Amino acid sequence: MTVGVYTFELHLSHTRSLKEKRQVVRSLKERLRSRHNVAVSEFDHSELWQRAGIAVVSVADRRETLDRLFEAVYREAELATPGQVVETGRDFIEGSDGGPGGWDAP
Repeated sequence: MTVGVYTFELHLSHTRSLKEKRQVVRSLKERLRSRHNVAVSEFDHSELWQRAGIAVVSVADRRETLDRLFEAVYREAELATPGQVVETGRDFIEGSDGGPGGWDAP
């Protein structure tokens, strides 16, 4: 089992207030959750009205599955966001198949 964390940053040049930015971010988070069955959170730049850091987390059997999922999330974010999307990272934790509590460090 593999846990994947995908982070990206949004540059929302057309938003003019925190309220408008929060509407865009909330809509994107709901869309990603419903279409890709992932956990999504805003983790950075919460008080800036033209930037947002987003983290997406998922679990799968293999890393390749998560890579494909994160590519789809990136494309979805580009289509659904009125701004620029910049990938900032992908982290993976590979677990062993040894049963509960059998996690191995990457």
